[in-house]
Amino acid sequence: MFLRSGFLHRISAVCLVTLLSIPASISASAQAYVAKPKLVVIIVIDQFRGDYLNRHRSDFKNRGFNLFMKEGAWFTDCYYDYANTKTAPGHATIGTGAYSDGHGIESNEWWDSSRSDEKKVTSVEDERYQLVDIPASSIPANAPGAPADAAKFLVGASPLNLRASTLGDELRLGTSGKAKVFGVSLKDRAAILPPGHAANGAFWIDPASGQFTTSTYYMEHLPEWATQFNSSGRIAEAEREANVEKTTQFFELVGRTPAANSYEFDFAKALIKGENLGQRGVTDLLTISLSANDIQGHQMGPDSDSENQMILALDGQFDKFFTWLDQNIGLQNVWLALSADHGIAPISGEAAKLGMNSAMLTMAKVYPRLEEELNKRHSPGAHLQYLMPGPELPYINLNKHAFEKVHVSEQAAEEEVVSLLPEIVEAQNPAPLPMLKAARPEQTQPSQHRLPPAPQFAGAYTRLQMAYGQLPQTELGRELAHSYSYHGNWFVMLLLGGYQMEDIRAWGGTTHFSPWSYDRHVPLAFYGTPFVPGEYHERVAPVDLATTFAAELGINFPSAAVGRVLTVALQPEQTKNAAHRP
Repeated sequence: MFLRSGFLHRISAVCLVTLLSIPASISASAQAYVAKPKLVVIIVIDQFRGDYLNRHRSDFKNRGFNLFMKEGAWFTDCYYDYANTKTAPGHATIGTGAYSDGHGIESNEWWDSSRSDEKKVTSVEDERYQLVDIPASSIPANAPGAPADAAKFLVGASPLNLRASTLGDELRLGTSGKAKVFGVSLKDRAAILPPGHAANGAFWIDPASGQFTTSTYYMEHLPEWATQFNSSGRIAEAEREANVEKTTQFFELVGRTPAANSYEFDFAKALIKGENLGQRGVTDLLTISLSANDIQGHQMGPDSDSENQMILALDGQFDKFFTWLDQNIGLQNVWLALSADHGIAPISGEAAKLGMNSAMLTMAKVYPRLEEELNKRHSPGAHLQYLMPGPELPYINLNKHAFEKVHVSEQAAEEEVVSLLPEIVEAQNPAPLPMLKAARPEQTQPSQHRLPPAPQFAGAYTRLQMAYGQLPQTELGRELAHSYSYHGNWFVMLLLGGYQMEDIRAWGGTTHFSPWSYDRHVPLAFYGTPFVPGEYHERVAPVDLATTFAAELGINFPSAAVGRVLTVALQPEQTKNAAHRP
């Protein structure tokens, strides 16, 4: 009897110890439910190449970028694993932990014949909603033919096209809606896509006035704190900082200066205070996408003095914002992440001076040649329009109605365009190679100076090839597969040689769209109690941001996430537990 009693006593003791240990374990691994941290802030710098941090590290002061580089976990070798390096896909990838084949956003805008044959549809455009509280001066006149008493409104925006959940969505779902999630940017797509479907709100600016707005997808009117911010005089202050007072082109003129970043940070502070983020007993999430670097970067390029000044100004702006967070919430209660939606190529002419074959391809010459050849083959004398207007690489969009009219299938149409492209692209070579077999040696005169850059066809792939995985079994093939999404249009994806781009001199100096490393390289860094400070050279990707945060918050991964948890930079469990003890 004694032995049995002692055995039962020991079993009871073991069970009691086990039960007592469960709450501590849950508390340690399910942080979001107990407000540890109080606030997660994800900062995305639009068009910020990964090497910028190393370029300028000796000039950074205080706790701006240094908060990530010296006190956080900084991954120097972070590359997108897809080929469509545009703004909307990048922001969607950061939020979802997936690529375009998972989240459905393959570009900033696209042709979708189910919605319009007259114009492209933007990545966040949604005709079911309207923008709210827009100044009357920014609302266009009624469309031709509309009734005189027709309501005037601007088409709204939503995450309609986003086909996967985000970190913010899973945070909202996991806390039964108790967590608050918001997004802020100058651009609508950059404000909407990272926080996701269940966000409490996303805010971006009216391009003319600079006033922050949102869509009726989120709310009928701006909250009081946002209305107060718009009427506070902060817009005029930003215009003065940018030396463009009383402008009606706020996005273009103020947006390309450091003043735009300060303006966004001040709105983010107003949002945090107005919505009481980080003060409500559950983890909240805010995404901030800083657009100024992209607006200026397209015009001036990554190696300009203005770019250097923008980065150093942003370093000081980060320091002020992080100091504000520390004073109002406490940095020990905040987790931060830093990344970018894409990199950027150098100015074509500047790279050419150094010997790079950085030619520009004039798409205004490519399209007429393609149309001419297609008409010659399928509709001689009819002059059908086989290509949709507005070429923007890497996509060449086909007019499926024209091909259907002449009984050409999608496969045949796309393959035909692919077969025509190499000759048409390389025909723009200003100094073509001689036909060596036909030329006699005495007729070939070597050049006495370096020849100008020449467009180089690097590959073209049909939509159907991408849809069915008929791609090279290489790293590039994987990147192409990750870039695929379908919205009802036929298309061909055209790749040019490295450091080459379409001719964009009419509106800018450089661009991004390619699978080459300079467009895919972005920073990735974390700050907060779970992370071991250090400089990490392991190859990582932006998809790892959402999954790493989800794992540490104890919530589900976003629905299509393919990223991995960056355990190399996470504190050992006992260290984290000690850090969270009262």
